[in-house]
Amino acid sequence: MNPPFRADHIGSLLRPKELTQAYRARGEGKLDAAAFRKAQDAAVREIVAFQEKLGLKVVTDGEFRRASYWSHWIDAIDGLSVGESLFKFHDERGTEQTFICPVCVGKLKKVAPISTEEFKFLKSVAKGEPKITMPSPSTFHFWRGDRGIADTAYPSAAAFFEDLCAIYRREIADLAALGCRYVQLDEVALIMLGDPEVRAKVKARGEDADALMALYIKVMNDAVRGRPKGVTAAMHMCRGNFKGKWLSEGGYDAIAERVFKEVDVDAFALEYDTPRAGDFKPLQHVPKGKTVVLGLVSTKTPALESAEGLAKRIEEAAKYIPKEHLCLSPQCGFASTVAGNPVTPEDEQKKLALIVDVAKRVWGSA
Repeated sequence: MNPPFRADHIGSLLRPKELTQAYRARGEGKLDAAAFRKAQDAAVREIVAFQEKLGLKVVTDGEFRRASYWSHWIDAIDGLSVGESLFKFHDERGTEQTFICPVCVGKLKKVAPISTEEFKFLKSVAKGEPKITMPSPSTFHFWRGDRGIADTAYPSAAAFFEDLCAIYRREIADLAALGCRYVQLDEVALIMLGDPEVRAKVKARGEDADALMALYIKVMNDAVRGRPKGVTAAMHMCRGNFKGKWLSEGGYDAIAERVFKEVDVDAFALEYDTPRAGDFKPLQHVPKGKTVVLGLVSTKTPALESAEGLAKRIEEAAKYIPKEHLCLSPQCGFASTVAGNPVTPEDEQKKLALIVDVAKRVWGSA
């Protein structure tokens, strides 16, 4: 079977204590590059074996070589740095959390490997299908808007994205040449633009939400355009995932027709873990033949979903997408940053094992 798989997952996994300690020691200058790489290699070997033992056919390196889901792009590309986002994470209690985001500080130039070294090692230790995840192009613009490219060589967002998407196309081609068949782009901005509160904030900073949506659809397509034959490109749509907090609320209704019909990917991995995500009716806009990975299992809470409840929800979604074009996964990763979500390794294991079990029940295999 080609990816996505019936039992899939979004990519990031909880870092083991030994690895987080290695990150801390490296940051304090107490661990050299070789020793740090050795600690990462050991952790990746273990997490790959963990996934395969659970019966997952898709494996990642847990994003163990990254401080966050986008940090490796900053490290590898001159002209990118970090700044403070104009948005904040929040939870059901109203607690807010600021965060840093990518910003442009100069002309973009790739100066080091982005994901290829990660993939080489992952492929060398994996029996399952190795998946590479990467931030979507909008990640490098949306959090600060045009302020994030101010005073640079780029007169407009369009000019900035022209250079950035060329790097994406080269990266995907390089990964394919190494044997990568499964690439997932993590997209947050598009679903956020369906939230009225977010749209109001975008308007207040002098930008147009609909124009941004059109731009981000275009640049997503530019990033994956011309991908080598045999490479599955999936777009994971995320409402934010940081220590159990999120960035936006609301269903897919406001964006579904444009996004599902216009974005040129092979699969959509969608968050459906809480009522905040709305119902499955927007799936009617997904073109025939494309796959939807239902993110029904939450990584934000340790509460374990029931197998019966998950199977029932898959049947509900099948009213809009044929069951043979559906898969099951968590709604997001377990650790989009080194800090991870408020769940334990035991919670993570139970949730991934549940996904495999339900996939076998519903489709006959994972």
